[in-house]
Amino acid sequence: MFRLRGISQLSWRAFQFRPLSCESLIIQIRNCTDEEQVFQLLERNTATLSQQQVGCAFNVLWQFQKQKGNVEKNTEYVRNHPHFLTLCNVATNHVQAMTDVTLVDVLYRVRQFAVEAHHPLVEALVTEGWKRLERFNMNVLSIFSNCLADQNLYLSPLMGKIADIVNRNLETIQDLRALSVLMVSISSLISHCFQERLLNKTELLFDTVESSKVNTARRIVLFLRNVRYSYYPLLERCNKVFISDMSHLDLESISKIFSLYQSLQFYSFEFVEVARRRLAEMIPSTAHHSSFAKLFASLGPMAGPEIKKQLKSTMLLMSEELTSQEALTVMGAMELMESRNAHLIKKIVSVLHKHLDSYRSIELLRITQALIVLHFQSKELFVKLRELLLSRLETTVIPSEISILVSALSMLPLPHFNETVVSRIEAVIPQCDFRELSELVASLLRWIQNDHLYLASTTRKQLHLLQKLDHWGRHQLQQSSSLDLLWEGLKSLKREWLQETFVEDSVAALQRFVDKIDHTNAAKIATFLTKSNYLSTELLDKIASVVVQQTEKIHPFSILAIILPFSVLNYDPPQKDEFFGACIQRFNSYLGALDPGTFVFFGFSLASLEYFPKDLLKKIFNIEFLARLDSQLEILPSTLSARVQFRLMELNRAVRLECPEFQVPWFHDRFCQQQYNKDFECILDKQKTPVPYGSHSIAPGKSLGIYWESNTSRDEPTLPPEAERIAVEFLDGKAFCSNIPHLKGQSAMKKRHLEILGYRVVQVPYFEWNSMALSTKDARMGYLRERIFGAANPNCSFHFK
Repeated sequence: MFRLRGISQLSWRAFQFRPLSCESLIIQIRNCTDEEQVFQLLERNTATLSQQQVGCAFNVLWQFQKQKGNVEKNTEYVRNHPHFLTLCNVATNHVQAMTDVTLVDVLYRVRQFAVEAHHPLVEALVTEGWKRLERFNMNVLSIFSNCLADQNLYLSPLMGKIADIVNRNLETIQDLRALSVLMVSISSLISHCFQERLLNKTELLFDTVESSKVNTARRIVLFLRNVRYSYYPLLERCNKVFISDMSHLDLESISKIFSLYQSLQFYSFEFVEVARRRLAEMIPSTAHHSSFAKLFASLGPMAGPEIKKQLKSTMLLMSEELTSQEALTVMGAMELMESRNAHLIKKIVSVLHKHLDSYRSIELLRITQALIVLHFQSKELFVKLRELLLSRLETTVIPSEISILVSALSMLPLPHFNETVVSRIEAVIPQCDFRELSELVASLLRWIQNDHLYLASTTRKQLHLLQKLDHWGRHQLQQSSSLDLLWEGLKSLKREWLQETFVEDSVAALQRFVDKIDHTNAAKIATFLTKSNYLSTELLDKIASVVVQQTEKIHPFSILAIILPFSVLNYDPPQKDEFFGACIQRFNSYLGALDPGTFVFFGFSLASLEYFPKDLLKKIFNIEFLARLDSQLEILPSTLSARVQFRLMELNRAVRLECPEFQVPWFHDRFCQQQYNKDFECILDKQKTPVPYGSHSIAPGKSLGIYWESNTSRDEPTLPPEAERIAVEFLDGKAFCSNIPHLKGQSAMKKRHLEILGYRVVQVPYFEWNSMALSTKDARMGYLRERIFGAANPNCSFHFK
């Protein structure tokens, strides 16, 4: 009896203290309403936690964080909680028993709580994951790769192994979400061929259900940013996803998309329109300074006057609460907004000044640029900034950082070129790539042009450095072994370095790879030729041939860049009709997707080449189109907005003068009716003798026989019989190509229009006017007399000053 009673008591004691079963504990963990309840359950069951329960606990703890806003999140509190540390220790002991899904899920959650990479649990999970790589399915592999990327292991052997697995199994992958994560993770390790395969696979999978997810589209754009490739077919499709889901996008997502688009130099007017409305809706609910700084940076540069005023007023109230990074973000936005709010600028600068020592070198460059653009003056700040830049320049050995620091120093309105700058530049030149060499050249030229107080010896040092930079630039041109590598260097060249001799070497290098030009790089090469003002008929003919042969492979977004050098440099390729026809056809296929400003630039480029497609012009000079253009001009930077308006007015005048049968109305009367600027004009009678304007009631600059308004009848001044009006124009170097005396597009168009307006145009090129043959006043007088009056009246004279 006593033996039975003892057995009974022992059984009850065991039953009373028996831990919960695996399933019941998981259910209780999932039913918890906060972190403390989870920790209490873990405390009571620490000794018997299974790998499934550990995984469930990490997952639930993170779900609580996801439900909170950025301000309410308490990841640091959870990470440092004693029971969280205990949970990590238990998980470390269960790593080998975990399933693949649980192992990767725990690693992902632990990293979300910012547990250090050297923590024993993280190390154990990564090591075990490495052993299982080959058996991971693509979804698990993608999450694992994301965890490695979060630890900045982009270039590790482990990431290389993942890239190899993706390469071998790419054809079997059907999950775009998993593929997009993997693409971002391995983007630093892939070859050009592998990159093309990934893009092709992404396009095939894009119509699946997963592609509608904003995060998937954002990762695809992030991949394109990482590989520095503006692949328009995918960018356009991702852009449509963002636009369709705009109502569900938060401030963080919109800010990231804008940043990615800026890096890729991709512009979507439709996205900007809907994003601007969405961001404006967030203003009343954005009360915290961190969120408002982000909203200010995203919305400010494209907002209308009233919203800009509201943003600035609110930011003024929050300015003292801003952190160093938030102040930097706001300063960058104010630079883009071209703000002249002196009070707000002073407030933000005071925050920057306070944290100046904490900024990275690239951030100091951004601060310097913003201060100059905003015309902010503070000797105390500039002195401190200069001292900080010089101290870092003395210690750093990284070429990219040295080029950044030198660039910032060259912008400061204080004497700053000294031996430290010289020695640091000289030491690093052989290690610099094209981008860094270009930055250094631009900085030195800025010093030479802007500083007038230096001794001749200082200037000689700058010129000596320029020669060294030029030498190493040419050396890198000669070392380029492929068109892709060559383009990586040339695309970063600044205009300051595009001198005549260096441009010739650059174009010669491109011509070595002329057979490699195809639909993927034609627009890039065209962009370089436009920027350099160099007329290379070999390269332009090849670009035209590629367009004619591969029209359908060229995205319409690239057409403007392709046609621009032909317009700017005034060049017609041998197959000009086929080429320009293909460009117009491809452009017309995307009329609904292109922004109004692109239409204007494209129309003007064609007009300068004497091409006037009627359907395109009718679309541009339409009240609805112009109203849409006005809405775009509101959100463009002032410089670009003014440029678009000027091109539209020039196009309007060109169409009216050259294609009056189109009956396009004058949308800009005051501009279009005013004459082109002329250096000198006169009227000659039939004997080539000058005629006084007053004798025939003709005013200088008044056009003859051109009725600017339709259905107008009025008495216009007329020339005497057989008389002619002469326009003399002196042409400087900007009117010609950089390598040959070939008249550029705009000067040729101006001559054409003046002739339509009744002038005989005499253009005087700078290389003739400044030649040794015309070095005296008498020689120049004789030259002008012959050009204006001709051999028929050699005795005619005029006053020349």
